[in-house]
Amino acid sequence: MSGGSVAGAPIPGRRTTVRVVVVGDRGTGKSSLIAAAASENFPESVSPVLPPTRLPADYYPDAVPVTIIDTASSLEGKAKLEEELKRADAVVITYACDKPETLNRLQTFWIPEVRRLKVKAPVIVVGCKLDLRDEHYPVSLEQVMAPIMQQFREIETCIECSAANLVQVPEVFYYAQKAVLHPTAPLFDQESQTLKPRCIRALKRIFILCDHDMDSALNDNELNQFQVKCFNAPLQPAEIVGVKRVVQEKVPEGVNDLGLTLTGFLFLHALFIEKGRLETTWTVLRKFGYDDDIELRKENLPVPSKKAPDQSVELTSQALDFLIGIFGLFDSNNDGALQDSELDELFSTAPESPWDDAPYKNSMERNEFGDIRLSAFLSQWALMTLLDPAKSLAYLIYLGYTHDPATALRVTRKRTLDVKKQQSDRHVFQCFVFGPKNAGKSSLISSFVGRTFQNTHGFTSYQSYTVNAVDQLRGTKKTLILHEILEDDVKQFLSSKESLAACDVAVFVYDSSDEYSLKRASEFLMDVARRGEDTGYGVPCLFVAAKDDLDSYPMAIRDSEAICQELKIDAPIRISVKKREMNNIFWRIVNAAERCHLSVPETEYGRNMKQYRRVVNRSLVLASVGAAAAVIAFAAYRAYALRKSHSAS
Repeated sequence: MSGGSVAGAPIPGRRTTVRVVVVGDRGTGKSSLIAAAASENFPESVSPVLPPTRLPADYYPDAVPVTIIDTASSLEGKAKLEEELKRADAVVITYACDKPETLNRLQTFWIPEVRRLKVKAPVIVVGCKLDLRDEHYPVSLEQVMAPIMQQFREIETCIECSAANLVQVPEVFYYAQKAVLHPTAPLFDQESQTLKPRCIRALKRIFILCDHDMDSALNDNELNQFQVKCFNAPLQPAEIVGVKRVVQEKVPEGVNDLGLTLTGFLFLHALFIEKGRLETTWTVLRKFGYDDDIELRKENLPVPSKKAPDQSVELTSQALDFLIGIFGLFDSNNDGALQDSELDELFSTAPESPWDDAPYKNSMERNEFGDIRLSAFLSQWALMTLLDPAKSLAYLIYLGYTHDPATALRVTRKRTLDVKKQQSDRHVFQCFVFGPKNAGKSSLISSFVGRTFQNTHGFTSYQSYTVNAVDQLRGTKKTLILHEILEDDVKQFLSSKESLAACDVAVFVYDSSDEYSLKRASEFLMDVARRGEDTGYGVPCLFVAAKDDLDSYPMAIRDSEAICQELKIDAPIRISVKKREMNNIFWRIVNAAERCHLSVPETEYGRNMKQYRRVVNRSLVLASVGAAAAVIAFAAYRAYALRKSHSAS
């Protein structure tokens, strides 16, 4: 494998210009440095602050133009300087080699200032006026800068130059450009001198994609195909032999009888980076669709953009078949479940495991050994696809989905259309769970993924989603997502016009032994019903009497049934998570979502609005009938008058 790229060849995802902002104390040589770089001559006199200076595309091998921004060191120019720093792709900070105090200011002011402004650009530290340094006091740049670079990790490179003698002037902006186009930080840990985990994962995916015969090694032909794809030029046989020899000398397991192994492939990239040839690894990553964060570029992820608020995104049968195959591939002991180690291996070609943090952590069911069965695995993918389609699609591709990405996702029909058709075409339903504190929401949500009543306490302080498959009639399965809306968040949540658009069914949980709990749950039910009527996103609603194992307060059943009758929804569903008496609650939630035209609450306000619309529509019909009758009568009169005039003549 050779490390080179064709100058001027466009690389996908590469930026088309680099903006370098030069800052530093007054008199450190900023303007002279810029003028010398642009003209390749030392200027006898320069303006205090130069206008933006452009180095053309052919100035450096990467064929990307550089725009250099000079800045004033005075207090009057502070606002402008801050503005320019925030727009910088790279920052050059200058000090004067003949003035040690300017080097101290670098540590006490300039780098802290860049940090204060939260500038994320790489920093190049440049010692100017090298020709003026006292020859009797030689200074080692490495000795001086090593502790500073240790303290300030954003420093990418240090270099000394002389504009007067034109020593290392072009190199200053070459390093600045290179730090932007081929940054070190995402790829390499300077402290441990090793590739970073995300870089290793991306290179592993690339290795697997290039290993066409799937024998865990790149043979000569596969190496050549890789070389041509990335660098537009094949390797000569002697070069392939040379590459393998270098690897075998350093890491014997990097080469075997079949070719270059993953170990050898990773070693070569670490070697390129250590030798300062980061452009080699970046060229490879970008050819395979990665951006500067070592994630797949967003523009390569064809996520459906034209989607109404009440439409959702689901995986297609083709994507599901792929995931079923992947599950089987990584279920190494064929026990029908993935252990954490197997799941980690499954995601080892992705930037990281997508399910380690909220809202995915703990959202799916695990068996008695803590492993994940296929139904839970597919349910978790359904949750990720609903909440973040772009992330779901990217992870499918990280795992090796090589079909057209557009075939992986489907957009469901509008729920308003489902209501008219009186049936839903969805395979995944989202249920919003409302209720006051201590009503039993958390226990209900946790029980959905098989957690016993005893170990749910304190579990859902942050856990707002659980997801699982629910068996339906005729052997079909639907995926149900339960999403808890905390009591304190309800008002703000419902303030959005589209708050209920993503909801297929709403559940209102109350403690059946607590009169106040019923009152609060009924208030939430009324709020959701009104919001649905106002926005046109009315949803089927179920009232759930939790903690049925406790003694109800007097009149509890009558009061709760009266609320349901008033709103024309089904009577409360009584459950006890503690006694595992669930009354088919999850099946009933899915059934309500499927029959989306039923169980939609109707308030008195809604009934009045419906009656008003009926009256208006009837009036319009009568008016149009009357107008039509008048037109017909007028036409008849004209015909009669015409006949009469003819008979008279």
